Amino acid sequence: MLGGQASGAATALRLVLGKRLQDLREAAGLSFEEAARALDVTHATIRRMEKAQVGLKVPYVEKLLRIYGLTEQDEVDRFLVLVREANQPGWWHRYRDVLPDWFSAFVSLESEADQIRAYEPHYVPGLLQTEEYATAVLRAGMPHAPDTEIERLVALRLTRQQLLDRDRPPLLWIVVDETVLRRPIGPPTVLRAQIDRLIEATERPRVRLQVMPFSAGLHPAMYGPFHLFRFPLPELPDVACAESLVGAHYFDQRDDVSAFREALDRMCAQAAPVHRTEAVLSEIRKEI
Repeated sequence: MLGGQASGAATALRLVLGKRLQDLREAAGLSFEEAARALDVTHATIRRMEKAQVGLKVPYVEKLLRIYGLTEQDEVDRFLVLVREANQPGWWHRYRDVLPDWFSAFVSLESEADQIRAYEPHYVPGLLQTEEYATAVLRAGMPHAPDTEIERLVALRLTRQQLLDRDRPPLLWIVVDETVLRRPIGPPTVLRAQIDRLIEATERPRVRLQVMPFSAGLHPAMYGPFHLFRFPLPELPDVACAESLVGAHYFDQRDDVSAFREALDRMCAQAAPVHRTEAVLSEIRKEI
């Protein structure tokens, strides 16, 4: 499992560097305990560095690189430049007053992925929400939050959506349950406008949206929402994120991620095909 339940805002680059440190340690034939003794830290610290559960301290990394057998100064310097870059806060850092650690990690992975796949049984995914819909969803989930906090979270959600306007946006492939499109969200105008936004999104070349109809019956992902992230860096494994009421769990082990991917592949085959999505949305909109 990647970082336990929610281990801070580990960037994709920091995950890559942690994996690289693990590979170097194993190639050098050193255990966690042996690497830890060289730094005068606990073996748990080395584990957390390799899993990107903590920031990478430049002096620690430099010493480890020497211990692991990197002798070329240029190679060490290039690695340390990447460490400093990985430790820089992301754009979402300015929302740290309202952003829990578990979701910081999510936004980081989302921002750096080149493919995002997801199943959503409850509401429209944040990357495709209108401002009014986002406000209603956040208010329902945080009934005691002050208006200022809701406004900040809505602003964060709208800022996240800018990744779809990049020159090379990620492939966004979402399966939503039909329930999502029929559950009342405020006055009918809010849901109609949201469905209009989804219809517009289907025209984007890097967005694929499918609807899982009631008539499809049971499917492999009845347990809850989840996301799959894939990255342009070959050193970084795919990451799955399964959300809960109080946080999220992140998975990067091959067998775990494969289980999520297989479930989603089967759901994509079971849901209405992509070319039918606009017609499905339009029919549901007429009934609201």
